[in-house]
Parts: sequence; C-alpha cells; structure tokens
Amino acid sequence: MDIYAFRADVFVTPPPDVTGFDVEASDGHIGKVDEATMAPGATCLVVDTGFWIFGKKRMIPAGFIGDVDWEQKVVHLTCSKDDVKGAPDLDEARKEDDAHRQEVGDYFDKARYAGMHGDPVGPQAGPGRTD
Repeated sequence: MDIYAFRADVFVTPPPDVTGFDVEASDGHIGKVDEATMAPGATCLVVDTGFWIFGKKRMIPAGFIGDVDWEQKVVHLTCSKDDVKGAPDLDEARKEDDAHRQEVGDYFDKARYAGMHGDPVGPQAGPGRTD
C-alpha cells in the first residue's frame, strides 16, 4: 500500500482542498490542516499542532486519513496523538524532498506494522472501522 495516496474508501476522485480543517487523531484533537499536497505518490497533510506540541508541524501521509466530515470541516486520522507526536518534525526547507518524505513514510509505516503504542495504526484502525 502506498501511504502517500488516499485510500479508495476515503476519496475516489481528487479531493477538494481541506486546508484549514480541524484534525482529529483516533484519540482526540491535534490541530489544523496548514497545507494539503496532492502530488501523485506524495499526497499528505501538513498539520499545525499549535501549542499541543509547542507549535510543531507534522507531515501526515494521506493513507492515514480515515474519514473527512465535510460539514463540520474535520479530518479524522487513523493514528493516535502519540503517533503524531512521535513523528519527525516537518522540515519546511525539505518538505518537497524525497528523502524527507521517505523519513516520514518510514516512521508511519513502522507505526502501522509494529503497533508502536499497542494499538494498530493505519487504514485498518480508523475511527468507526469494524472490518
């Protein structure tokens, strides 16, 4: 599975812009979407965590978006707050760099398959998912 691509059950066609939407991890609010990139093979959200992680931004691969509430303007992730907190800091100068994306992707891939915090992370663990 390509973690930098939207899951088919979340978006079938190119999604509308979610910049400014609130972001909820599987266990609570983590911030707002600062930017959404839609590049093929590199689709992700840049989430501004505000004061929650001392104003840090995190790059979240699109494969970790479990659902979007268009009416409430909320993006629901399939990873926990701890998973987001443990992710590499966004390096603004390198955010388009393949090596930086690989570092972020490796972290989230490890989280998904290793169950970093005792709970599965990734598409199989999204809010409301029963399969």
